[in-house]
Order: sequence, then structure tokens, then C-alpha cells
Amino acid sequence: MSYKILSKKELCPNQYEITVEAPYIVRNAKAGQFIIFRVEENGERVPLTIADADKVTGTLTLVFMAAGYTTKKLAELNAGDELVDIVGPLGQPTHIKYYGTVVCLAGGYGAAPCYLIAKAFKEAGNKVYMVMGARNKDLIFWQDKMKTACDELFITTDDGSLGQKGFVTQVLDEIINREKVDYAIAVGPMPMMRAVADMTRDKGIYTEASMNPIMVDGTGMCGACRLTVGGVTKFACVDGPDFNAHEVDFDEVINRTKIYKDQERKRSEDCNLLKMTNK
Repeated sequence: MSYKILSKKELCPNQYEITVEAPYIVRNAKAGQFIIFRVEENGERVPLTIADADKVTGTLTLVFMAAGYTTKKLAELNAGDELVDIVGPLGQPTHIKYYGTVVCLAGGYGAAPCYLIAKAFKEAGNKVYMVMGARNKDLIFWQDKMKTACDELFITTDDGSLGQKGFVTQVLDEIINREKVDYAIAVGPMPMMRAVADMTRDKGIYTEASMNPIMVDGTGMCGACRLTVGGVTKFACVDGPDFNAHEVDFDEVINRTKIYKDQERKRSEDCNLLKMTNK
């Protein structure tokens, strides 16, 4: 079964949104879960957290950064093109329930999965704050959409070009200092999620981090996405991707995400050489 791309747009430099026809996946999709896709028959399997799922139209929305070989190939596709396959929904849904006051912190393209997460927490009766952070204003997207999913939206940029200058942790600190926060979830770069965990650890705020280390099969058999949580080995694809951020061994995860850097660079160099040869 192939999956047709219904629409595609560039949200900001090098970051794209695609909507795919996938009714069987969308039927059971929940906030926090992910899919694994392949662009071509012999291509690698790449995980992407579900950004939105419309059960009425059966459409799946994915947001990605064209960073490696496969995501760059995906960025070359347009409406009407098809993906070879998509597997999902995979992983455990975000632990949605009534906590009280919830803060969702999104770094970079982590804002995409945070939309469904914030929306679900709000529907569960929580007061929801959303904090979106990026290097500059050109990398912020979905502002209007995010406002509908939370009670209050905050934006931070490293250079101060939009919203508050600084990092998402600064806004989190301000919220904590003025009211009781019952739960926090961080989605984005590993250093950002670790910083959030460090800030909330001694404040008694239960905090989760969405861990997306390297995944291969997505069913727990290959072990590529293993990480240590509270001294116990877990697999992000079947036990997560959300884990207690205070128990995650971030040093281990960060090192694991660098494992295939050399192979990825070599693949990109080979493909660029092939393109030049074929001109």
C-alpha cells in the first residue's frame, strides 16, 4: 500500500509540512505517537512524531527538517507523489490525564508534536501553557494553530527577533515562580530537554521528555533506540517515546545519536557526487 501526499509546504527554511492520505493509521493515532516511513523501496526507515491526525478526512500531518539523506529526499516530493510505506501509529501515547497546570515546552521542530499533546491536555481539563523556542523568528511556525491548543502561548528566540529573547527554560522559570506547575513535557533538542529536567527536578514537578534517538524497526527487536531510564534499559519505540525526564541518562542518549554521523555524511557525499556525474 502506498501513501499519497496531498499537500506540502515549507513552514520555514528547511522545515516542511506534508499531509498524507493514511486513514488506517489516523484511525488509532493519539498524541505523542509516531510513524516510521520510507521514501524509496530500499531506503532507510525514519521515525517522525505525528503532528496532526484528522480522523474525519483520514489525513496524517507530518513536520520534518530536511537534514539527512532521507529527509532531503522527502523534501523533494510534492503533492501527488507517494511514499513507499508508512508504519504506525507506533509507541505509547503521551500520558494524558488531569494534572492541573501543564507546561509544554517545544524546541525547534519539536513544536509540531506538541500541538496534539497540548490539545489533548487542554481537552482533559488542564490549564495549558505552551512555550515555543527557536534560534530566530524565521524558525517559528504554527503560531495561530498553537494558540487554539493552549490557554497561553509564549515564544522565545535566541536573538530576540520574536517574542522573548532567550530560551524556553527562562519562561518556564517565570511560570514556576508565579504559580504552581503540576506537570511539564519537553519536546525538542536533547540539550533543551535536559535543561528542562534540571530545572524541574528539585521543584517536585513531574516532567517527561520525548526521546527520539535512532530507531530502525520501531517494534523493539533491533535495540537501536535503547536508552537508560532510572538505571533500567528501555526502548524508545515501544516503551516511549515519553519518559520521566529526571531519570533519563541524557549523556548516553546524546552519544547514541552521534553513532551514524559518519555514515550519514558519506551517504550524502556519495549522492551529491552521483548527481554531479549525471548532469
